[in-house]
Amino acid sequence: MNIGSTRRARALVVALAAGSLALAGCSGGSNSGKDKSSTQEDAKAQSEAVELGDAAASEGPASEVKGAKSGGTVTVWQTADFSHLDPGQIYVSDAGLLGRLIHRGLTQLNEDENGKKTVVGDLATDSGKSSDGGKTWTYTLKDGIKDSEGNKITSKDVRHTVERLYAPFITDGPIYLQQWLSGSGTTYRKALPDGPYKGKHLPDSVLETPDKKTIVFHFKEAQPDVPQMLAMRGYSIVPEKADTKEKYDNKPVALGPYKISDFKPGKSMQLVKNPNWDPKTDSVRNQYPDGFDISFNVQDAEQTKRILADRGEAKNAVMFTGAVDVSQAKKVVNDKKAFARTIRGYQPYVWQLNMNMDRIKDKRVRDAITYALPNLQIIRPDGGAYAGEPAGGLLAPTVPGYEKGYDPYGKIAKPNGDPEKAKKLLKEAGKDGMKLVYAYANNDIRGQQAVIITNALEKAGFDVQKKDIDDATWYEQVGKVKNGYDVYMTGWGQDWASASTVIPPSFDGSQIQDGASNYTHLNNKHVNSEIARIAKITDPEKATAEWTKLHKYIVEKINPAAPIYFTKQFQIYGSNIGGARYNSDTSYTDINRIFLKK
Repeated sequence: MNIGSTRRARALVVALAAGSLALAGCSGGSNSGKDKSSTQEDAKAQSEAVELGDAAASEGPASEVKGAKSGGTVTVWQTADFSHLDPGQIYVSDAGLLGRLIHRGLTQLNEDENGKKTVVGDLATDSGKSSDGGKTWTYTLKDGIKDSEGNKITSKDVRHTVERLYAPFITDGPIYLQQWLSGSGTTYRKALPDGPYKGKHLPDSVLETPDKKTIVFHFKEAQPDVPQMLAMRGYSIVPEKADTKEKYDNKPVALGPYKISDFKPGKSMQLVKNPNWDPKTDSVRNQYPDGFDISFNVQDAEQTKRILADRGEAKNAVMFTGAVDVSQAKKVVNDKKAFARTIRGYQPYVWQLNMNMDRIKDKRVRDAITYALPNLQIIRPDGGAYAGEPAGGLLAPTVPGYEKGYDPYGKIAKPNGDPEKAKKLLKEAGKDGMKLVYAYANNDIRGQQAVIITNALEKAGFDVQKKDIDDATWYEQVGKVKNGYDVYMTGWGQDWASASTVIPPSFDGSQIQDGASNYTHLNNKHVNSEIARIAKITDPEKATAEWTKLHKYIVEKINPAAPIYFTKQFQIYGSNIGGARYNSDTSYTDINRIFLKK
């Protein structure tokens, strides 16, 4: 899953692996002067298996939040507009977070007060029933499910949702389900090249809807991760009657507790209660506020300043995907009352500088770029120790198989870079003075990082040509195969706690297409064949060991992306906000349980 371009998880089924995401706490008094940011130990200590919920666990309403009250409007400030509103296009966490309020799928992840995570039925009665050795999964819809227009949701809508994912205009969402049903890489599109829009459908041998409430998935191979996969926002339901194809991205209907009442792209969005959402059908979401008033183009520094001041509407404010500004972090930490209004957690993401393999073919050049980067300096504009820590590899501490201290390029040992080694490698490659087209998102944080990265690369001997890109469309732009850029930062985190949701989507050459997450365009025969081989290993421990080996091969033998930092979350909210806590599924404040105290 992509982290938002300004800032930006899930976990494995219990039968497959132990280990999940971090739900990190902080220690120490707020005036101790100690670093109270989350650590890798937090990530490790709070990793645990995710269970599969039965019908009882999937029944609504959701548990009441202590002291919760109804009413009022929550204020939200965002640095940029949401990347997508169409569920089929959602793979970036900003849109995923919004999706928790307006969209619903067959399953969802529930996290209790102790951080225990369970996959439960959302629109479905449970997390799914498996048969045929894990090749067949059956779901039954709950009674009384309607969209915001009042239309009843049936299995026909679920079929339509799945089949529209094959349409050519769906380019930016997850592709696990499509591939598991219809073929690896990009071959799945051949199964239904026009989606359902010309009257063709997937055969019942693949996707079956025997009645209005039953959906049966028939996979070619055993897929024990189906409940987790279907919990992704990218697989939320798009009712057939409401589908406007490409235009759906501008005006989706809602199945969640809130709906969009007004939307001015790039400026603002208002959410109000969805009267057709029935809490009896939802075991996770609450509907306490009357709505959310979201304004775009408010940078993290201004968000922090307003909420820290805690005056007027700021008392009712939460950060969606923003984070405490680095220049104000000390002030927040040393103010007991302000620090009490924060949430912190270790996220599953790794920021990396992708090197376009179509354009940078010499590994010595890629190594020079990697050695040149001053990782510790690059973290500072994003929040310093509260935003992350230098990364030595491309697997986060929340991923099973992560090895603490793995550092083949000395990014942890020398967090300020090794410019001399970088310069030497560049000269050996005969590329001294080589031009690098460096793209970055046009927001405050990425702009500050761009200065640091540019200076470091120029010091190593590169001629850097900077290109700023609209923040709101960042992943769409760098996600184009012919994007015209040499290097660019992205953040990626597991979709559930398995390296199978990191390495294949990021480095499988057979998946390269516009909108895919193989941002380096790595297409290596050995890597591709290993991905295909390891994906068939059903023993979680053996699979984890093999993914770890492949990760090392990619990092050390190919080096398609320079690791920069593992990410953490540090957010502040207004004094009138109740129920706030860190959610390890979204890696942000748990927006499904907040309320206004008065």
